[in-house]
Amino acid sequence: MLISGLIAAAVTFGLFLFMYKLVLSGNNRLADVEQLPGIRFGPVEIPDEVQLKKRQPPKKPPPPKEPPPPPKMNVAQINKPVQNLPQLDVPNLDVPLVGGGGLFLGNFAQVDRNAEGDIIPLVRIQPQYPRQAAIAKLEGWVKVEFTITAIGTVKDPKVIEAEPSRVFDREAIRAILKWKFKPRVVDGVAVDRRATQIIEFKLDPNS
Repeated sequence: MLISGLIAAAVTFGLFLFMYKLVLSGNNRLADVEQLPGIRFGPVEIPDEVQLKKRQPPKKPPPPKEPPPPPKMNVAQINKPVQNLPQLDVPNLDVPLVGGGGLFLGNFAQVDRNAEGDIIPLVRIQPQYPRQAAIAKLEGWVKVEFTITAIGTVKDPKVIEAEPSRVFDREAIRAILKWKFKPRVVDGVAVDRRATQIIEFKLDPNS
């Protein structure tokens, strides 16, 4: 037991001695580390007086200088040629205001709008010639009475006279329904009116 106790005491003493050497070597290394530049271990020293930096706004840039005015350009003037038109001597025509189926000259305001002469067809559709009449070389005409609406269309057509009778009536009615007329205007408003129209059926002499 005595020998074991001595051995244990020697081992313990050796361990303490080894730890002491380690601590000494560690202190030496810490001193070496503190000597390295740029690295510092320990409490940070904060100065008592804090320096405040005043921030000044940047100066405004100077205003841009006004650009010089553009140079004036001299534009050459082009002389337009003047055309001398020949003067025509127009004789004064002594023509009546309304000629029967002939020439019409003068002021339209002087025409009696209640007369049949103010019926102005804007669209004319030629009627189809009946086959039997073409074979028989028959010619004729049909007088149709109808209503011109406020928009210029045709409605309620009927045959009031025909020569020869009942030969061209159907084709005349079909054609007049496709016509367009200038409507009558009373006090600025278009109104319906009754009118008559003669549709002729003639064969082509060259056929």
